[in-house]
Amino acid sequence: MSLVEITSTDQFKAEVLNFPGVALVDFWAEWCGPCRMVIPVMHQLADDNAANPDVKIVKVNVDNHPELAQAFQISSIPAVFLMKAGQSLEVIV
Repeated sequence: MSLVEITSTDQFKAEVLNFPGVALVDFWAEWCGPCRMVIPVMHQLADDNAANPDVKIVKVNVDNHPELAQAFQISSIPAVFLMKAGQSLEVIV
C-alpha cells in the first residue's frame, strides 16, 4: 500500500475510522516546513509496510480539511496519530 492522501471526510472514515488495523495519520499543511521534513519518512513507512494489509499510512492536509483538524483538536502541526480501529493510541506533535 502506498501513502493514502485523504480527499474527503467520508474517505477518512473509510480509510481510518472504519479500518480495523493500525493507521498512522499525519496531519500536515503545505506551508509547514517541519511537515515537509516528515513527508519522506511517511513515504518510507508506506513503502516498508506495502505488503502488510493491517497497516495504513495516511496524510490529512489541515488546510483542505479543517473539520478533521477540529475533530482531532489539532493545534500544532505536524501532528501524527497512531490509531487502531478508529481509536487514537498515541499522538506525536
